[in-house]
Amino acid sequence: MNTNGIKNWAADDRPREKLLLKGKSALSDAELIAILIGSGTQHQSALDLAKTILKEFDGDLLRFSRVQTNELMKIKGIGQAKAVSIIACLELGRRRNKAMPISKTKITQSSQAFAYLSPFLSDLHHEEFFALYLNNSNEIIQHKQISIGGMTGTLADGKIIFRHALDLHATGIILSHNHPSGNLKPSQKDIQLTNQLIQFGKCIELSILDHLIFTDNGYFSFADEGLL
Repeated sequence: MNTNGIKNWAADDRPREKLLLKGKSALSDAELIAILIGSGTQHQSALDLAKTILKEFDGDLLRFSRVQTNELMKIKGIGQAKAVSIIACLELGRRRNKAMPISKTKITQSSQAFAYLSPFLSDLHHEEFFALYLNNSNEIIQHKQISIGGMTGTLADGKIIFRHALDLHATGIILSHNHPSGNLKPSQKDIQLTNQLIQFGKCIELSILDHLIFTDNGYFSFADEGLL
């Protein structure tokens, strides 16, 4: 029998009770994960198991947020049910970020576009391409996912990008895609595509305002680097 189980602790030391008594912000990362997994093993409490999980990722929540189900199930004491609960919670957090309101959001510098698009292009193991459509006041009208690719690239069809812009009556577009490799430097294909879209945009009076390349360590802005 595990006498060190959470149910044997003082009420204000148990993660669930602690949340109810002191609020969610009072809990450590491990305590929040312990609530998610619900129970431990014969030799480990849920909290000890949660600490073991965090140790696998050196306590780095960014790395942990990218975990896959099969990776979690390699940890002793984490079966399919516990792993799925954790993955579902991480995905819900991502979806919550994506649900941010877009009305009246004005973009005047690359850092604002990066902050807005980060929930869509962070923690990915493959490339995705997004376009952000703005009105004449540089306010966001809508964002659109243009394509999904593999680990080394994704295709971005200019016809799709500009069709959405015309449908939305946009006057400006910010292009964006991620590099899962962590390399911030634009490839020749990135530069070529950007230049092609700029030239076509000029023909129909639609401006390409920037092209951002995302990594988990920051971003590269074509506009900031004088490449537009």
